[in-house]
Parts: sequence; C-alpha cells; structure tokens
Amino acid sequence: MHKQLLLISAALIILFAAVAGYLLLSQPASPTTVVVQRPVTLPAQAANLDALRAKAEAGDAAAQTSLGWIYQKGVQVKPDMKAAVQWFRRAADQTNVEAIVALGEMNQAGQGTPANAAEARRLYLQAAQLGNVAAQYNLAYLYEQGSGVDQSESEASKWYQLAAEGGDPLAQFDIGQRYHLGLGVTANQAEAVKWLTLAAAQGQADSIKLLAKLKSTLSAADLAAGAQSAQTFTARPPK
Repeated sequence: MHKQLLLISAALIILFAAVAGYLLLSQPASPTTVVVQRPVTLPAQAANLDALRAKAEAGDAAAQTSLGWIYQKGVQVKPDMKAAVQWFRRAADQTNVEAIVALGEMNQAGQGTPANAAEARRLYLQAAQLGNVAAQYNLAYLYEQGSGVDQSESEASKWYQLAAEGGDPLAQFDIGQRYHLGLGVTANQAEAVKWLTLAAAQGQADSIKLLAKLKSTLSAADLAAGAQSAQTFTARPPK
C-alpha cells in the first residue's frame, strides 16, 4: 500500500509539472525591445566636467549632448537617466541630431522617461530625415516590429536601405536578407549578395554565415553581379 501511494504521488507531481509547463509555454511572449546604441566618443573637453557643464548651461548644444552621454553612461558621475534625458532634450530642441537620436533611444527603452514608442518614432524620423544612419536603422526596426507605428515591411526595407547606403553593417545585413527573401522589396539575389558582401567585409557575423550559404545555392551570374556591385559601392557621406 505504501509503495502504491508513493507511485501515485510521483505520478501527480509529474502531471502537475507537465500542466505548469504547458501553461508557461502557452503564454504569449513579451515583446523584446531592441535599441541599437552606437559607441559614443566623448570630446576631450568632457575631462573637465565643470567647464563642460558651464558650456551646456550657456546653451551649447554639443556640450549638452556630451553631458547627456556622461550622465547616461556614468562617466565621472553616478549614472542618472533623468538628467541624461533633460540634457539630450535641451540639445534636441536645438536640432542636434545626435541628441535627437539619443533621446529617441531613451524613449524607446524607457530610460529616464516612460517608454514611448510613438515619441521614439517621431524623434527617429526627425533625425533620419536629416540623414542620421542610426536613426534610419532604429526607425526601420520600429516599422518591422510595428512598435509605435503600423507594422510595414516596405517602410522597414526603405529605412534599412537608407541606413545601408550610409554604410551601416547591421542595416546592410538586414536589407541583404530582405532582398534574398523578398521581404518588403522585390526579391533580387544579386542585390542580396551585394549588401551581404559589404556587411561581411565589416565583420558582420550573420552576413558572413548567410553569404557562405548563398554561395552554394545561387547562380554564378547573381554571385558575380552582386560582388561587382559591392566593389563599386561608396557609402553615402553623412549630412
């Protein structure tokens, strides 16, 4: 009898675990927020924090942007996301494009301000129209995910393409993959090879892997055309 009770108890434990696992797996996954933040190089004047703060208080947009990064990254000060937002906003109000992008990233991630994808989209669009590659990439991602905007593969491809033309390796991978799959653009294997080749040349790991796979499946004509286009490519200079 004791042995039977142990077997029944073990069976119930397994049943409960299975049910719990099913309920956990059946829950919808929480959306993942991806914010691509490029490395920041602070100017030499950042070493003198008091002087930088004085310039920022006097209205210098570049100093305000640098001070925002200092508070965001915690350089020489304790990280303070609210202070970072305040300084980025003051610089963004003067149309400092780097501050506009940084403020968009903080709105997207909910750093120092409530998460607001629609405001992030507005800021990214402003900077993207000024030619900023990071903003173009982040805007493309919002359209891809339907975050703060109506989901649109064609709009995502449009902005990935612009960022790719600016030389961004992540965007080059994304648009290359989209040309391969025909996602938001008309499928074009030569264009796929071009963009993946450019991204791979910058060490973008996903492009290296996908390009190696395509070299064994695509026609020699597409491979040659894509390689030729990559050789003659010149990145669009920043505005």
